[in-house]
Amino acid sequence: MWKREEPSKAEPVASEPLTRSGLSAGRTATKAADYGTSGSLGRDVVNIGKSVVMKGELSGSEDLAIEGRVEGKIELRQHVLTIGPNGKISAEIYAKSVVVMGEVSGNITAAEKIMIRENGSVDGDVSAPRVAISEGAHFRGSIDMQRAESAKTKTDAKSGAKPVVAPSPAVRAAN
Repeated sequence: MWKREEPSKAEPVASEPLTRSGLSAGRTATKAADYGTSGSLGRDVVNIGKSVVMKGELSGSEDLAIEGRVEGKIELRQHVLTIGPNGKISAEIYAKSVVVMGEVSGNITAAEKIMIRENGSVDGDVSAPRVAISEGAHFRGSIDMQRAESAKTKTDAKSGAKPVVAPSPAVRAAN
């Protein structure tokens, strides 16, 4: 009486291909282009959904987009962290690059850049060689834009080490 429908060959059956993280790309990972991060176009980004609440330390070795709530510490030193429009973060953040479109309460340290987008909000100190704050964004804290070379020179000055400077050709000729 009832006829069971056969799945068409164009539709995926039951499983989706897994990404290197073991998550199916269609459900839990998005492309970096979806969040407008220009430096990592085409790379998979693991997504923490807006219904997820995490407390504690979060670390990883791939790009991450957070739409939910995170409290504690986030460490992605070699990867991009994107706080989505629904993301609410209360944590110390260490990453290669950070894009804020949601709310962050805590200090952010990035090796390359920090971008606070139009509706983004940061209450805390930021430290990166490049910092961009869009018109309409909220920011309360301090900004440290020291380059890595400047930080090394500052460390050498504190330790008493003096940089080695080669004499110019004119000085060598005079000796």
